[in-house]
Amino acid sequence: MIDRRTFNLGLAAGGAAVAAAGSAQTAEPPPKARNVVLVHGAYADGSCWSEVIPHLQRAGLTATAVQNPLRSLAEDCDFTRRILALQDGPTVLVAHSYGGEVITETGGDPKVSALVYCSARAPDANEDYTALAKTYPAAPASAGIVHVDGYAWLGEEAFLGDFAGGVDPVKARVLFAVQGRISDTLFAAKVTQAAWRSKPCFYQVSADDRTINPDLQRFMAKRMKAKTIELPSSHLGIVTHGREVADLILEAAGVRT
Repeated sequence: MIDRRTFNLGLAAGGAAVAAAGSAQTAEPPPKARNVVLVHGAYADGSCWSEVIPHLQRAGLTATAVQNPLRSLAEDCDFTRRILALQDGPTVLVAHSYGGEVITETGGDPKVSALVYCSARAPDANEDYTALAKTYPAAPASAGIVHVDGYAWLGEEAFLGDFAGGVDPVKARVLFAVQGRISDTLFAAKVTQAAWRSKPCFYQVSADDRTINPDLQRFMAKRMKAKTIELPSSHLGIVTHGREVADLILEAAGVRT
């Protein structure tokens, strides 16, 4: 078993250089962007951004949601790169949950002007995210994962009570119905680079999250020197607090501060 204090001290020491390198990235406002690419996580699809997208569109931004196959990190990164290639200028790359691994790997793209993590994974290059997560108390939703024939999803009780806590029950059941099934091996891959080392970063913490431990979220946000907001939400703060999440994205786009 990994000793949490020893593990975190090691991460803090290793992250000192990251903090030094990253401090400049939040000192100046990010470049102004006109595009936003939204990357969903596990147990979801692109419709999870439906409460955020209208606010971005009203502000005059072009928003595009990636539809991840959720079979491998490499394939999901390819899908995101394909959407990034279609953008016509500076683009804010946004992720929820597991999607944070995707934007961490792909966010070095020259078109990406800023990164926004929403209750999202933010591993360092070649870091074992699973080992990092185990240094914090396990999130309750993990007990509700169902595995069949090489794929996994969240059972109804875990999805509605943990993953989508606080979401309107009708909306939550729709999201449960459209959730993406993930490969059992999806979380095995490690990112090979950490875009948050070189790009302006923003992070939305979900204080009542039962899918990714909120303290782990706070650690990752602090490590990347991100501009951080904290919402009284479950893992789906992007649904229950769409306006606040959109405001953070607009700030990352240089539209609103």
